[in-house]
Amino acid sequence: MSPVTKQIVDMIDMLPEQEQQLAFEFIKRMVLAWDSDFTKLTPFERERLNRADKEIKNGEIVDHVEIDWS
Repeated sequence: MSPVTKQIVDMIDMLPEQEQQLAFEFIKRMVLAWDSDFTKLTPFERERLNRADKEIKNGEIVDHVEIDWS
């Protein structure tokens, strides 16, 4: 979680429950306006995807058939 996200969470947590719901609805509307079909990646998601792509290219993964799931 980024420092700004943590600050936002802390501030919302200080609000009364009814005001927390209002803050949630506001943030939800902002996110939907930014990415109405939830296809954009956050910076964190982009970094994880890039790291996963590198791991795949470098052969640093284990095929799921090689795992004993029992």
